[in-house]
Amino acid sequence: MTTGTRPALGSGSGALSADGTTEARRSARTGLAGLAGAATNGLFGFLLAVVITRGYGTVGSGAFFAAIGVVTVTAAICTLGAETGLIWTLPRRRAGRAGDAARVLPVALLPPLVAAVVVAVSGVFAADALAPHLLDANSGTDTALIAASFAAVPLVVAMTLLLAVLRCVRPIRAYVGVQSVLVPVARPVLVGAAAVSSGGVLVGMVGWVVPAAIAILACLVMVTGPLGVGRGAALRPERADWSAFWRFALPRAASAAIDASAVWVGVLLTSVLAGQADAGVFGAVGRYILAGQLAMQGLRVAVSPQLSRLLGDGERAAAAAVHRQMTTWALVLSWPVYLLLAVFGLAFLQLFGPGFTAGATAITVLALAMLVNTGVGNVQTLLLMSGRSGLHLAATVAGLVVTVSLGLWLIPQHGVTGAALAWAAGIATENLISFVCARVVIGQPLVDAALVRAAAAVVVGVGIAALAGVLTGGRGIAGLVVALSVLAIGCVGLLTVPRVRGRVRVTMRQFRRSQAAAPVAADTSTKGR
Repeated sequence: MTTGTRPALGSGSGALSADGTTEARRSARTGLAGLAGAATNGLFGFLLAVVITRGYGTVGSGAFFAAIGVVTVTAAICTLGAETGLIWTLPRRRAGRAGDAARVLPVALLPPLVAAVVVAVSGVFAADALAPHLLDANSGTDTALIAASFAAVPLVVAMTLLLAVLRCVRPIRAYVGVQSVLVPVARPVLVGAAAVSSGGVLVGMVGWVVPAAIAILACLVMVTGPLGVGRGAALRPERADWSAFWRFALPRAASAAIDASAVWVGVLLTSVLAGQADAGVFGAVGRYILAGQLAMQGLRVAVSPQLSRLLGDGERAAAAAVHRQMTTWALVLSWPVYLLLAVFGLAFLQLFGPGFTAGATAITVLALAMLVNTGVGNVQTLLLMSGRSGLHLAATVAGLVVTVSLGLWLIPQHGVTGAALAWAAGIATENLISFVCARVVIGQPLVDAALVRAAAAVVVGVGIAALAGVLTGGRGIAGLVVALSVLAIGCVGLLTVPRVRGRVRVTMRQFRRSQAAAPVAADTSTKGR
């Protein structure tokens, strides 16, 4: 299949060369949009964590985070890997009334939604039995909270699948508008309203779920047109559609559940083995750790369709070039966050309230582990978009086994710190295995000199700022303010260096060239890409 004879949803431009430089420039525009969405998502995700912890305290927030964990883990399992299957499949198909892209929808949507409904109904009926095992207390409120969590699973599954379709058939700004703006902005507003009105954790949980329903409606409005649904596009799949899709998606089903539930497995284990108060602290720590990962997540969703197309066309060198560029960006944006979290974890947790400072050691452990995660880049995406979902599953299972095994051993005696040590070991295991597998599968270098130089510069620069903060203000809020001030002054000073200004101008030219190429891409591929 070539983009010149069979325009694909994510093909970009068949007229342009698929060499590494061209593809890296093309990824710049989508990468920038993904980063903007990640920044918004991170800001309001942090605001949501503050609303939950301040509004419900350590015990209440522990119950809230446990409920979110039930939804997140269960929905990830019920999705069956179909969201990644859609991102892998749709860029390789034709859209519109005469295309074959719409045929994928029944294949991808029906099995996960049926599974979600079955699990939701079963969970609602079993809520009374599950509540005392997942939460400390055993009351009608706890039972209702667990029941509401399971009832929300079909909504979250539908939202996840439709967002994947939206990412492939519309420009990335549409995806960012729903996934990174609408949902994260609405959640703290609705949950905050529930907390202020003394509505309790159950009402707050409803406020957390409602934005998913709004997102579903928004996605449905935006995806039907480009796919030709309702305008003559064939929706009846062929037998080959089912076999091709689920051969890829089923191995991804388990790994997707593990990926999506990473922090929530720790929350649930901590809630069961150490109590709701410790689970609330671990949930707060996890919010910071996930916030630091948002830059890499934003870049992943931005370039995944592009990587699927390149690897589908055998352009492995170009795909590796895109990966190296995105890894450098992720490292430069994420490592300062994690290095500051490692040093000033106490200061960050003080923002949640005095009851959460017990997680200071845990946040340091996890922040150091996340340096490995961001340092190797989105190697999991490379494996998935190359069709090697089985290898990705092996890596994620290895990470989960390490996390759960160490968690069962460490959490009863060490609480939050034990949960963090277990998760950190799982993070390192999964990412190092994925890196080795991706290097073998792609057959191209995944690290270059520019990446190494960027890592060294970040460590030195942030290290100097952190040292200044600790020496003058300690590891609390005062020291953090000093470190941030030194970093800000250093960044302004770098902009006075001619070489740095030249690199900034080169990057901006990349963005402009990517934007200039967009009309060409629209001429050679499906409208609404």
